[in-house]
Amino acid sequence: MELFGTAGIRGDVRSYVTPSLALAVGQAAAADGDEFVVGRDGRETGSALVAAVEAGLESGGADVTRLGQVPTPALAYASQGRRGIMVTASHNPPTDNGLKLFADGTEYDLDAETAIESRVDSGSNLADWDDWGDASRSDVLDDYRSAVVSYVRQTVGEAEGVSVAVDCGNGMASLAAPQVLRELGADVVALNANVDGHFPGRESKPTPESLEDLRAFVADGDFDLGIGHDGDADRLVVVDADGEVVHEDTVLAIVAGFYVRASDADDPIVVTTPNASARIDDHVESAGGRVDRVRLGALHEGIVAAREDGSDDTTVVFAAEPWKHVHTQFGTWIDGVASAALVSALVASDGLDSLREPITERPYRKVSVDCPDRQKSGTMSLLETRLPDAFPEASVDTEYGVRLTFDDASWTLVRPSGTEPYIRVYAESDDVDALVDDVVEIVEAAIADAADGV
Repeated sequence: MELFGTAGIRGDVRSYVTPSLALAVGQAAAADGDEFVVGRDGRETGSALVAAVEAGLESGGADVTRLGQVPTPALAYASQGRRGIMVTASHNPPTDNGLKLFADGTEYDLDAETAIESRVDSGSNLADWDDWGDASRSDVLDDYRSAVVSYVRQTVGEAEGVSVAVDCGNGMASLAAPQVLRELGADVVALNANVDGHFPGRESKPTPESLEDLRAFVADGDFDLGIGHDGDADRLVVVDADGEVVHEDTVLAIVAGFYVRASDADDPIVVTTPNASARIDDHVESAGGRVDRVRLGALHEGIVAAREDGSDDTTVVFAAEPWKHVHTQFGTWIDGVASAALVSALVASDGLDSLREPITERPYRKVSVDCPDRQKSGTMSLLETRLPDAFPEASVDTEYGVRLTFDDASWTLVRPSGTEPYIRVYAESDDVDALVDDVVEIVEAAIADAADGV
């Protein structure tokens, strides 16, 4: 059984992420350690699924510390020195839920996920009756918020004087982002800052469309920036003073450039993913660093690989994919609250326009092409030859999908979605529409031929 996508286990609670699955995963995970912290987001189904996870862990022989409703980065923070399971579907709709597993602050890697899947497939993982674990409760929010504030103060400074509107999306950022920003001295107005698993304020996924109210509020007010979070607070979207969404790769480049310039390492590395823009490479290299890429959803694996492949002077100063950032000097988990705080402090120091000015922003598009899961493998096999044949002038990388890079720094990436029935097409070019149209035509033809067994 293949349970894990690119970001844990996610799906509909009636057909996939059921209490019985949560119980089985809990029992399977108990074989990995003696102590787990368990938390959840605000979804209506979270309480029942947490109970099932805890029952699985304890009956598998592990002790459980219950954290209650917390942001995912707070659960990851609490999992340092032990293990953790977060019950969340992140930005998915309220009908979904999911499970994210952590070890010492880091999401499970592919090998650990495969081991869980194998144990779930094998059936019951019950411990002997006298080896079952116990449960206790703990509050991590105060410690987590204080740790974020202390880190940003030491790394950047205060956010004194910056005016920011934070749209928490009725998610877990409500319990951390406004509080952290205010402690750093920012003037904060919080929107949708009550936890509600129905997400009545807007959909949980922060997009230019779902953040329309935030964008209008910022544009009509006197704000330096706006910030939008997803349901579990591991993502952030930045909005400028005019209410326009700042491209996620520009935000990534700003933060990456800051970390590279602040580093004393001889070889500072930024780890990112194949769908991330060449503007990141340009900005990081101009700051004196370099970029390594790793498959989508595997930033933690990329951090480990870069450290193992490098010398003593190699330092991974930052790791990120669009919307999601790992502040490696703070922790090894994706943390939207820390990103909101650090970006706000940078804006307070330098201004958003000044931070954006040195970054080359080419037109960018992402398109999802319908493709049944059963046809993805055949489609990608065809595209590994068809795309290079169609664009012989481009350099080709097929490690994480098919990525074509052109001499003018334009690029396109085609990869299968790990969670939905799509082939994703990403492109950045001065003539991005023409490039996307050409690539999508090739992709659609490959999907059709894969269905016919070509």
